[in-house]
Amino acid sequence: MTSQANPDSGSCCTPAGTCGSGASPEARGGVTAVYRVTGMTCGHCEGAIAREVSALAGVVSVEAVAATGLVTVTSAGPLDDEAVRAAVDEAGYELAGRA
Repeated sequence: MTSQANPDSGSCCTPAGTCGSGASPEARGGVTAVYRVTGMTCGHCEGAIAREVSALAGVVSVEAVAATGLVTVTSAGPLDDEAVRAAVDEAGYELAGRA
């Protein structure tokens, strides 16, 4: 599941979920981090994690995949791992660390 950050939070993304520059977040200087999360088993799990992590400041997109246990987060700059851990915990899952 992929979730776009709120366009009012300084993201270049429009409400339709498209980026105004046409370039990927990485090409615009963004950062992508991949985390291993335990306990995800279905689409509901993916959605819960994506919603909580998307709420972190600077997050552009989140992709959570239950089948692999991986959560890929693209953000405007580096994220604090403890903030990501807290968001995953709030969703009811456990961050095992970076993949």
